[in-house]
Amino acid sequence: MASRTPGPGPQRAGDAVALVDPAPRAAGITASAITRRRAADFSYSAGVGLLAGVGFLILVGPVVIVLLTSFTEGRSIKFPPSGLSIQWYQLLFDPVRSAQIHRAALNSLQVAVGAMVCATALATLASVALARRPGRWARALDTFFMSPLILPMLAFGLAALMYFTFLGFRPSLGLIMVGHIVVVAPFVLRTTSASMSQLDPALLESSASLGASWLYTFRRVTLPGIAPGIAAGAFLAFVASLDNVPVSLFLAGPRSDMLPIRMWGMMESMLDVRVAAVSGVLIATVLGLMLVMERVVGLTRQLRD
Repeated sequence: MASRTPGPGPQRAGDAVALVDPAPRAAGITASAITRRRAADFSYSAGVGLLAGVGFLILVGPVVIVLLTSFTEGRSIKFPPSGLSIQWYQLLFDPVRSAQIHRAALNSLQVAVGAMVCATALATLASVALARRPGRWARALDTFFMSPLILPMLAFGLAALMYFTFLGFRPSLGLIMVGHIVVVAPFVLRTTSASMSQLDPALLESSASLGASWLYTFRRVTLPGIAPGIAAGAFLAFVASLDNVPVSLFLAGPRSDMLPIRMWGMMESMLDVRVAAVSGVLIATVLGLMLVMERVVGLTRQLRD
């Protein structure tokens, strides 16, 4: 028995067919989906903006408070300041009344420069050696060299004090510098290794195939290629050594007063406003160095790579 297919002719009474236009329904679904997506995008943007604002306040707020406090005309550290004055900066740069601060700052500067130079030289050679011999042992050594960044600084400072005392050394600026070298070398190693990974191996192979020695290749090919990474790591090492407290606290002797320790003592004993002035000078110095490094070597790009 053949089935009947409705033809194009007129419909009978029992053959009613319901025809529904799907366009309004689809339009409603599309509009609802667009509304939900816009709401989700707005919520995401608002959340990211809120977190960014909170992070900005946490990072910038203390800096602004310290800078404003350093210009107070009062005799105690208090925010907001009762008035603005540069008297504490004048007192800070007085060579007689702030002689102890100047001596501590000179010690910290000497240690920071020495640690930066030694750590930069050692970490650069280590990164080149690890890049020339990739493999399991190279990865293990890289992890070992980066371990000071993971260790608690207080524990490392105490361990360094016990170790050097066992060897017969007394706390001094020299021991502080050695401890800082161990602590800040991973910064240079990380940035230099990143620059080494971006160096074209064909340049090194071409230099070797032309009969150049390893030292000549390092001086004329490798070193210029990784110089931005070395400079960025050296800057980080200098800053990390300059404001290091735990290692300096354990390894400092009676005649090796360091600036962070001196500032801590001034805060603990008399809440000297010169501490805020010292902080202002340090902040301005580091920001100035950051701008110079960004202009010369692209500090942000080196840290991102």
